[in-house]
Amino acid sequence: MDSFLLKSGRIISLKCTNFAIQRKGGQNKDYRMASITDEIKESFRRGTALLKLIYINLAVFLIVKIAFVFFFLFISSSDVQFKAIYFQARYLKYLILPANLSELVYRPWTLITYMFLHWDFLHILFNLLALFWFGRIFLRYLAERQLYTTYLLGGLSGAALYLISYNVFPGLDASNAQVLGASASVVAILLAISTYAPNYTVYLPLIGPVKVKYIAIVIVILDFVRVASDNAGGFIAHIGGAIYGYLFALQLKKGKDIGATFDRMISSFGGLFKRRHGMKVSYKTDAQKMSDMQYNEARASNQKEIDRILDKIAKSGYDSLSKKEKEKLFKMGNKG
Repeated sequence: MDSFLLKSGRIISLKCTNFAIQRKGGQNKDYRMASITDEIKESFRRGTALLKLIYINLAVFLIVKIAFVFFFLFISSSDVQFKAIYFQARYLKYLILPANLSELVYRPWTLITYMFLHWDFLHILFNLLALFWFGRIFLRYLAERQLYTTYLLGGLSGAALYLISYNVFPGLDASNAQVLGASASVVAILLAISTYAPNYTVYLPLIGPVKVKYIAIVIVILDFVRVASDNAGGFIAHIGGAIYGYLFALQLKKGKDIGATFDRMISSFGGLFKRRHGMKVSYKTDAQKMSDMQYNEARASNQKEIDRILDKIAKSGYDSLSKKEKEKLFKMGNKG
């Protein structure tokens, strides 16, 4: 949600990146406050957990595609498909997760890199759309750090089930099997929020209101029946992610965050995923003594109230707000 300031009865977005200066003659000229690169860096640095995950996936995709363009231009062959297969086999093998354990031993980092890697445009498009939709619902109820850990541990759980399946079931050949993509992580986020808030309703085109738990059930069933296909590894990884998401939310509703230890571990790596704000002086309050569940419930309730006020403004204008509602919105703007 954008941050807002209230001034003279108007809502002013804080997310402006340009400003206009009125000069003599009535001409408006836009002056950029920073270069595009600096804006992207600042957006990433101050962005939400969801935005950072989307940026990382997009950045990896663009780097890979740009590298392939140069590879394409310097390899003397008219067979485009051959060039793509050769590029993946020669270079992307260092980022794709192999099912063969003897290969994984020499590339253990692929347990992480595979969940940020995409080759096809439609693959990354649908994954990031799903990540955006379900990630926003996730952040209505849970914390940003929990989104990071659910993404990463969901991806690792998908990788674990994928590796176990390909090295246990004789019907799966591990010799040349590989998997890539954020799907397992996205499914983990979907199952987490559909388990934590099963009755949250979304509106689907041509269908109407649907509870998120039914979306999760349909996706898990489809993933399971599609294991018997030429993309068995991908769908098995989805199921692995779903298992983690379900267990995470189930335990969280009991007051236990099974991702907390992992969260503390990645936090020790320098705060890459930590959202940065201006310097603030904080004092201990009773809110800091709340359990995760109490905090998340209070956060969700507060978000619903803000959404209600913004909907009221959209329908009836700012002047229709009561004094209490204006104070509430003003306080929220100051937290931005």
